[in-house]
Amino acid sequence: MIRISNLAKSFTLHNQGGAVIPVMAAASLRVAPGECVGLTGASGAGKSTLMRLIWGNYLAAGGSILVGDLDVAQAAPRDIIGLRRTTLGYVSQFLRVVPRVPTIEVVAEPLLTLGLPADQARARAASLLARLNIPERLWALSPTTFSGGEQQRVNIARGFAHAYPALLLDEPTASLDVVNREVVLNLIGEAKARGAAILGIFHDEAARARVCDRLVDVGTFTPKADA
Repeated sequence: MIRISNLAKSFTLHNQGGAVIPVMAAASLRVAPGECVGLTGASGAGKSTLMRLIWGNYLAAGGSILVGDLDVAQAAPRDIIGLRRTTLGYVSQFLRVVPRVPTIEVVAEPLLTLGLPADQARARAASLLARLNIPERLWALSPTTFSGGEQQRVNIARGFAHAYPALLLDEPTASLDVVNREVVLNLIGEAKARGAAILGIFHDEAARARVCDRLVDVGTFTPKADA
């Protein structure tokens, strides 16, 4: 479902004389339907960079990033937006929403965008918010006023609202208490069971051991200095 081949990425430091810093070379990996692959490596190794390349926020310097049949590395912006609506979900560490939009609408948005009737979309959103222990009295409020842990759970609810065939998870259990951590791990297990291909960053080693089928060290993709 996710197939990366010979991927390369570099950054140009325009405020430092245009210096080019290579950060990734010859990166290749695959994530099959129903599989969860965990990204490992030291801080700065490129885990988040790889996720952003797959999501389409960063432009690749070479290689291919196939999600389903679409090569994100070569795709037009409108095609990447379409991929995000139907096929590729992303749970980041930070909630980014329009202020004053009610929480239940934030979570229902991916389903409403796909044309699901509003009552069904909100029912799915309500189910996830309740499961993630967001009090019902908060559902009509903007999540921008919530605590960090509450915002993270809203982000997770939105990321799991639609049954995306592929999911990117960036530290989905960070800062969660034991009860909500268990809920998130169960959601990941259910997504795998329905056939989702999942690529994630998990610094929680116990969580990683529980949900990941295998690990990939992103440090192996770091360009080597010339001898």
